[in-house]
Amino acid sequence: MSTPIAERLAAELVAIGERPLPADVERRTLELLRDYLGVTLGGVPEPSSIAARRGVARLGASGSATVIGTRTTLSPAHAALVNGAAAHALEMDDTHQGGSIHLGASVFSAALAAAELHGASGARVLRAAVAGYEVAARLAMALHPGAHYARGFHPTGTCGAFGAAAAAGLIAGLDASQLADAFGIAGSQAAGSMEFLTDGTWTKRLHPGWAACAGVHAAALAGAGFRAPHTIFEGRFGTLHAYSDGATPAALAGREGGELLRTSIKPHACCRYAQGPIDAVLELRRRHDLKPESVRAIEVGLVSPAFAIVCDPLDAKRRPRSVVDAQFSLPFSVAVALATGAASPDEFTAARFEDPAIRRLMDRVEPRHDERLDARYPEVWPVWVKIATDAAVHEARVDHPRGDPENFPSPAELETKFRRLASRSLDDAAITRLSTAIDAFAGAPSVAELLASAQATGK
Repeated sequence: MSTPIAERLAAELVAIGERPLPADVERRTLELLRDYLGVTLGGVPEPSSIAARRGVARLGASGSATVIGTRTTLSPAHAALVNGAAAHALEMDDTHQGGSIHLGASVFSAALAAAELHGASGARVLRAAVAGYEVAARLAMALHPGAHYARGFHPTGTCGAFGAAAAAGLIAGLDASQLADAFGIAGSQAAGSMEFLTDGTWTKRLHPGWAACAGVHAAALAGAGFRAPHTIFEGRFGTLHAYSDGATPAALAGREGGELLRTSIKPHACCRYAQGPIDAVLELRRRHDLKPESVRAIEVGLVSPAFAIVCDPLDAKRRPRSVVDAQFSLPFSVAVALATGAASPDEFTAARFEDPAIRRLMDRVEPRHDERLDARYPEVWPVWVKIATDAAVHEARVDHPRGDPENFPSPAELETKFRRLASRSLDDAAITRLSTAIDAFAGAPSVAELLASAQATGK
């Protein structure tokens, strides 16, 4: 009988947790940690984040774990929950293309909560995060994003639970057998429905938080001796069979290099499937000095899995009723970028999607299927855009949107995004302290200074 995938994977991840990271991987992990803290602080004031904190408070979930951007503390699992939900609120958290999954919101939320509980060093947190990114990304690829979405599941919630369990488990010092148990426990907690697309409500924002909470629980239970199936991935009722009609288990064996290095950062406050179209529209706007009133038609070529998420039903996508609707509307994302020259959280507001000029542009957006684009998915998410004006038709193609590993932001760009978002919860002095703590985190004896800086002026 062959060794279960969970045991093989656990042994590999334990090894990651025991050795120093290569310099390039450590640097990128710190960049993704900075991005995570920025998007989390940016998401703290959002109504969904406030409601999540209030709801958890009703459970009496007291403890000493930090709730980022506030003065509140909760139990480790509940802090992971609300931090993960805040990290996903603005739709600006990192994305792994091959798995179509947001990794940092669940993995870092679980890792930091576990690190406070166990007194782990910064270096241990970074190694655990690399392991968490690895398992969640591989599982998402193994399920195949298109097939997973077709079953109504959100990879960030389902696969994120395994990544969070890996990160929390390594920080807790689990051995390979215990970590395999943690995966088995996580598999019975993996959740995340795409039904939020129907009415633009908040449940998607909960997914990485719930995954982080599940991961913290899984690690604690496994460490206490709670037994779980090590065949959770490939078994008859395992994740690969239950969550996809097109799973390919080979992806869980990994490939050369780390999945963390294949993770992108978002510059725009909306679904990852709209990032490339926005880049193309902004480029055409700059290059041709386009005026919204002169636009007659906007065609956008997209990969097929994007249609169910940001294009269909098209009439509804052209009339978003909520911020979440707008974040998952290709017509709105393209229209607001063309009209304003930006797609930041400030643009994804009711005032914008009620604007008659933007509504006019939304009505001119026509998504197009293109098999040539599909041939490169999910490793690459290429797009093309054609904008017809009174005078001409202007075209642009984007293979690697801003933020992709192949088009990664400079340190200055990362810092600008971090400071802009963090300013929604912290003052300038606190942001500077936090930035300094991130720079020194690889050598920090604990997470105390980092997290103290992240809540110094919170509400």
